[in-house]
Amino acid sequence: MIELFEQNIRTNDRQSSKGNQLKWENKNIWYKADYTGYEGLAEYVVSHLLEKSTLAREEFVLYDLEEMKYKSTTYTGVKSKNFLSEDWQIITLERLFKNFFGESLHQSILRIAGHKERLIFLVNQVERITGLKDFGRYINKLFTIDAVFLNEDRHTHNIAVLMNENGKFAYCPIFDNGAALLADTTMDYPLDANVYKLMENVRAKTICNDFEEQLEISEELYGKNLKFYFTKGDIRKLLENTAIYPDKEKIRVETILYEQMRKYQYLFIEA
Repeated sequence: MIELFEQNIRTNDRQSSKGNQLKWENKNIWYKADYTGYEGLAEYVVSHLLEKSTLAREEFVLYDLEEMKYKSTTYTGVKSKNFLSEDWQIITLERLFKNFFGESLHQSILRIAGHKERLIFLVNQVERITGLKDFGRYINKLFTIDAVFLNEDRHTHNIAVLMNENGKFAYCPIFDNGAALLADTTMDYPLDANVYKLMENVRAKTICNDFEEQLEISEELYGKNLKFYFTKGDIRKLLENTAIYPDKEKIRVETILYEQMRKYQYLFIEA
């Protein structure tokens, strides 16, 4: 457990559609407290399973579990190393588009009827503004993660690139998967509800509300750029190291992952 103080509190513009978690920074380590459920458990499990994927290590942020004492309250959550050097900052696609065109990227996307055309527009505009190449491949990786892990919060405030003080852009490591795995037990996905029915109701947020459709469109346009090789044994081993979370939450996470492995078999390769 670590004790954190008011001077460690950090805020940013990457607000979730359900509000902001408490976040702190101390000695170049970021801490995030659970807010609507077991976000920390989701961050931990997703990031460690991404270690068993075709992503390079620098392409994603690795989270570890932590208990945090702030004032008189103890929170569960996660910690991660700060991946930014001093002259780089995170800029969301929403803010990037707003700065360049003076209007909302989210609203601009919604004005386009076709979902495929929405994705083409998003990718083309980001590449135009930033000069980054193959942004469509990056989006396919995000959509693959979102579909497999049911991350419901990948809106345009929650996709980002990196920008330095000279106006140069770079790809941002994949992070912020705390809304995955039905982690919101407070509002939308109560623990006592049928997990399979909840999985049917969870919705995506980027170009449409269907995870499979988003993934299929991105694969058609930009190819399949991410595969996994974790096993059920890997999942069980990860969950054995999560004593700060109740068994009921861990059992649900395990159930979801097993079902998603079955559903997306084509994305898995033998280790």
